[in-house]
Formats: sequence, structure tokens, C-alpha cells
Amino acid sequence: CVQPSVPPVPNYKLSMSIPEWLQAIQTYMKMLQYNHTGTQFFEIRKTRPLSGLMETAKEMTRESLPIKCLEAVILGIYLTNGQPSVERFPISFKTHFSGNYFHHVVLGIYCNGRYGSLGMSRRSDLMDKPLIYRTLSDLIFEFEDSYKKYLHSVKKVKIGLYVPHEPHSFQPIEWKQLVLNVSKMMRTEVRKELEKFARDMRMKILKPSSAHSPMKERSRGKSLSPRRRQASPQRRACRRDKS
Repeated sequence: CVQPSVPPVPNYKLSMSIPEWLQAIQTYMKMLQYNHTGTQFFEIRKTRPLSGLMETAKEMTRESLPIKCLEAVILGIYLTNGQPSVERFPISFKTHFSGNYFHHVVLGIYCNGRYGSLGMSRRSDLMDKPLIYRTLSDLIFEFEDSYKKYLHSVKKVKIGLYVPHEPHSFQPIEWKQLVLNVSKMMRTEVRKELEKFARDMRMKILKPSSAHSPMKERSRGKSLSPRRRQASPQRRACRRDKS
């Protein structure tokens, strides 16, 4: 019997431009094909540390089984890990169609002042987008317009933080740092919120010391320690204030 062909995992070559490299990754994902079976072949828990998710991505390249949108995001992160100029962040959509809600996620890409995406979907225009969008809102509106073709109305958009390029990181992915209830907002408002967020994200590139999760943990730690040292009468007073 004929063995099913296993698509070769793409390797970055110095002669490649970043758009060509992203195209090679997307082509590879398309060769794995979209999983229409109704069975998910790889378990992906969003709360797992990045290191664990990267192990799952390795497994995907070994098994060469069809994948869905969430697996494509993890695989996209794994395959772009060696490219520090390529920033990756999750973009999630909640849409409404014919009385039902649907969830979808793609991997947002930011590089050289342009936005694009990698991903998998049943619909060819709801996955990868070329690295041509000048702003994050242009990219999001492009997805919104694509959804309209299928009579889906976008209800919510969630944007996560840049995923670290350290594959052994114990940090989990931040999936929803910004949540926009877009169905209740004007496009001008959505644009304003997205651009402010995108600007803040880019500023963090310039300050690598502000690693996201550790910072949060540190600030939480700082706020907890003084409370533990407080005398109990103060704590009781605080509790009374709250009530």
C-alpha cells in the first residue's frame, strides 16, 4: 500500500524574505489540511506553558495530521520561533450566524511596520492574510469584511500579547489582553482602541525588560507582601470599608 506523503517541515533560508518565509509556513499548514473529521487530534489547553505547547507543535510536525484553527496558531508560533523580527500574537473572533455563535482564532503577525496573519479555517479568507496591513485595525476590519461574505456578524474580538520567542518559556500565552465588544461599537471607536493597544504592544518591543507575565507576577507579589505585613486591625478596617 502507498504510504501517505508527509509534507516536509519548512526551513528558513537566508535568501528568503519574511513574507516568503511566512508563505512557506502557510503552505505547509495547508498541506496538512483542515481537519473536517469532527475529532481533534491534538489536545491544546490554552493555559499550558509555552514550552508544553511547543512540544505539541513538534508532535504535529511528526504526525502530519489535519489541524484546526487553534492547532494552526500553536504550529505557527513554533515555526516562526527563530525569527525575532517577527512578532506573533493571537487574535480571536466570536461571530453570530443563523442563531448560533462561532469561535475562531488566528495568529496575528507584526513585522517591519506591517500586519498580517497565519492560520487555518474552512474558509480561505478567514485564515492567512498577507503582511501588507499598515495598522492592526486594517487587519481586523479585513477579517470582519471577510466574515460578512458568509453572513457572520462579528460580536467580539480578543487580542493577546506578543508571544515570547523563547520556546522553553514556562509563561503561558496571553490570549485576551484586549477584548472588544465590536458589535456595540462604532468602527471609529474600534480603530481607536486597537491602535492604542497596538502602540502599547510596539512600545514593549523597545523595552525588553518589561516581559509581560513576569511583570504581572512581580506586581502582584509586591501588592500582596505589604498586605501580609499589615496589622490585623487595619485588615479588619479594610474589610469593613469594603462592605
